[in-house]
Amino acid sequence: MSYRPNLGEESVLKKWISLEVGRIKDGLVAEKKSLARLLTESSPSAVTKGGKEHAFDREAVQMLGERLPEKFHFRLMLPVTFYSTLDITDSYYLRDETAFRALQALGELSEMREMREGKLWVSNAIVYAIMRKYPSLVEIGMG
Repeated sequence: MSYRPNLGEESVLKKWISLEVGRIKDGLVAEKKSLARLLTESSPSAVTKGGKEHAFDREAVQMLGERLPEKFHFRLMLPVTFYSTLDITDSYYLRDETAFRALQALGELSEMREMREGKLWVSNAIVYAIMRKYPSLVEIGMG
């Protein structure tokens, strides 16, 4: 009879988590593009780390271009990435100060918020609301 590991064993769980994290990372954009560059593309897109195309919603890109001050057009790199951690399950964090300031300018995040130690923590509900409002312009990765 061959040995069959228990699904509850730590080594099995670590292997499974490792595979899932790899899938998540493969779906992230490998090289972000500035809003200014995406505004010039007829079919704005980027390549994921897994080699697939990430198509940006053209209307969402145009809307950002219209609503954000021009100072953000060359500095804001898209998609905006929020990160999750295994130890904090009710919030994501943002490491990009330009994205943070752009979301404030759009009225999505309060002017009273501030980054601490290079991170801004945002509740899951707010991140999901931002994702619904700006399809394809926001992604979630593992921190």
